[in-house]
Amino acid sequence: MLDSKAHYKSLWGEKTRARGLRRRTESVAGIRGNGVSFVNQRIVGEGAEVLATPTAYKDEDHLHSVLTEARTTAPVVRVEVPSYQPFWALLKHADIMAVERENTLFTNWPRPVLMTAESDEMQAAVGVRTLIHLDGAQHRVLRSIATDWFRPKAMKAIEVRIEELAKSHVDRMLAAGDECDFVPEVAVNFPLYVIMSLLGVPESDFPRMLRLTQELVGSDDDEMKRSEPADETMNALLEMFEYFSALTASRRENPTDDMASAIANARIDGEPLSDIETMSYYTIIATAGHDTTSSSIAGGLRALIDHPDQRRALSTDLDMLPHAVEEMIRWVTPVKAFMRTAAEDREICGVRIAAGDSLLLSYASANRDEDVFDDPFTFDIRRDPNNHVAFGFGVHFCLGAGLARMEMKKFFAELLPRLGTIELAGEPELTATTFVGGLKHLPIRYSTAT
Repeated sequence: MLDSKAHYKSLWGEKTRARGLRRRTESVAGIRGNGVSFVNQRIVGEGAEVLATPTAYKDEDHLHSVLTEARTTAPVVRVEVPSYQPFWALLKHADIMAVERENTLFTNWPRPVLMTAESDEMQAAVGVRTLIHLDGAQHRVLRSIATDWFRPKAMKAIEVRIEELAKSHVDRMLAAGDECDFVPEVAVNFPLYVIMSLLGVPESDFPRMLRLTQELVGSDDDEMKRSEPADETMNALLEMFEYFSALTASRRENPTDDMASAIANARIDGEPLSDIETMSYYTIIATAGHDTTSSSIAGGLRALIDHPDQRRALSTDLDMLPHAVEEMIRWVTPVKAFMRTAAEDREICGVRIAAGDSLLLSYASANRDEDVFDDPFTFDIRRDPNNHVAFGFGVHFCLGAGLARMEMKKFFAELLPRLGTIELAGEPELTATTFVGGLKHLPIRYSTAT
């Protein structure tokens, strides 16, 4: 991982300007509506195609070189690439925050996530509408079903269980020898055990849930998919529907003290949730509560390996963990982007956004914004303030943010004091994605503290 904004500038050179990104006439963040004289321009940035190229996220140096220049030359840019419906990409932190605040003007429905046009159509046909698909009162009501499970009181109740799981996973890692591939052997399993325990899924089904969640959010990656991305998403959704339909029936017949029972037995206006509503709820909890945290843990450890002085400082002063965890999350940004749809004509930084247009909110770009973060390409466990947008903002702020932070703090509090040395034992590899992802391989060599 590189540490210099200047390096990204030098990587860029003049190439992207030649490919079509052009400097705008206005750079002040803000949204204006009807009655405004729009700047008449149509900026189509070929360099911004990286945002719709899953493999681009496997090469973070190149990705960030493109985004760094684009934040200056065309921070609101039109992206038109084959297989995808066109969209406007927002690259500046302030613009993204402004759109997140205006949740009635920029809605999640009908396109909350960047997918191919074919995948958009297939998901619409299935009818899946998770919390990230919903707006307004419907979103508030359905979100409230699980809210209590993520409040501070509930987090305190499961703190001991998370500590136990952190210890057991570190125990196995250190007992297995002096080398491992940290992602598949450790990072994906710890948060999986946490969220599935909270949900109430039997431990014997954890491997199946791991496979399905990875196929659902990793369908752009050749290593994780079983078929073409659109088919992969459909197959995973159908298998999840079958599994969670059975779980719903079981919890309605025999309720237990877990989140699955809370979802299965929830009522809206006196009526139980439909099969598609329960399945959608389980799916978002399972996926959002697992892959994002595992990516942050793996990427956080990689950053500490790259910065041994910071690892040593953190190992001897665990009180720095809250700031360190926030920096790991900013550094990794496991959710690369979300989408919004304009409900009416608007202007963002002088660019006309028509009603019905799609907008991509690039969290990956916002979390390296030079106007918000000092030395954004420097990993700094002492960074304060750290106003990253990795968890989103506003009414769609990540429901499980508190849980993710606790998991990461407990895991590193267990691991770091027990490590003597740690280094890379091979080349790390990132996932191909346009939505959720991070490291999929992190070969490491380590010794225990004496």
